[in-house]
Amino acid sequence: MQGTGMIVVQDLHKHFGGFRAVDGASLEIAQGSITGLIGPNGAGKTTLFNVIAGVLKPTSGRVFMAGEDITGLPPHDLFHKGLLRTFQIAHEFSSMSCRENLMMVPGDQAGETLWNTWFGRKRIADQERALRAKADEVLEFLTIEHLADHKAGQISGGQKKLLELGRTMMVDARIVFLDEVGAGVNRTLLNTIGDAILRLNKERGYTFVVIEHDMDFIGRLCDPVICMAEGKVLAQGTLPEIKANEQVIEAYLGTGLKNKDKIGA
Repeated sequence: MQGTGMIVVQDLHKHFGGFRAVDGASLEIAQGSITGLIGPNGAGKTTLFNVIAGVLKPTSGRVFMAGEDITGLPPHDLFHKGLLRTFQIAHEFSSMSCRENLMMVPGDQAGETLWNTWFGRKRIADQERALRAKADEVLEFLTIEHLADHKAGQISGGQKKLLELGRTMMVDARIVFLDEVGAGVNRTLLNTIGDAILRLNKERGYTFVVIEHDMDFIGRLCDPVICMAEGKVLAQGTLPEIKANEQVIEAYLGTGLKNKDKIGA
């Protein structure tokens, strides 16, 4: 039985020699949710992401997407099913403009075959016009239309993360895994990224899973929140429930309730 979530993970293990990075994790990600994934460093969060997204093959266990067994499928197959793991598409073409970076994303473009280059010029031109219009719409949605002609290598780290979100919009993603989107991003841009995630979730039906250490960001966006420790799922619930959970507090701090407000600090 594979459950009813958009993503269902059953008894997943990923071992590196004797080290059990993921050690029997089971969880469900509901369609249409923004699910937070928290836990101390070394909890197995990124390894779990990498196994779900096909970057790593599991030692054992299963992963299902909308009822289909996707265990061990390579990232490009999952990409075409609408499952995106942000670092796969994070490496911008630094010498190209932000608009051109977005236009590079969709697969199966007419200009990619030599035959079409010779005989399908109108089709290529029509497709490029449509892609350009879509890229401009994405840039506007993300409030970075003023960067359309800027070289992607010259924009800030936070703006690159917005561009990364924009790439997911070029292929109509169904579920997006975001790994520490807030790392190294100033508060203003982080709020803009948060706004974009909320709008993509509400207006376009995206499902998100977010690894993040910034508890304010998690609290604003995520319900439910899943806490991992030592490769296992420790607890799941709202952020206040997670923060009040004695097991979670021990996993983060090992000092009991008196320091619970420091979770995520």
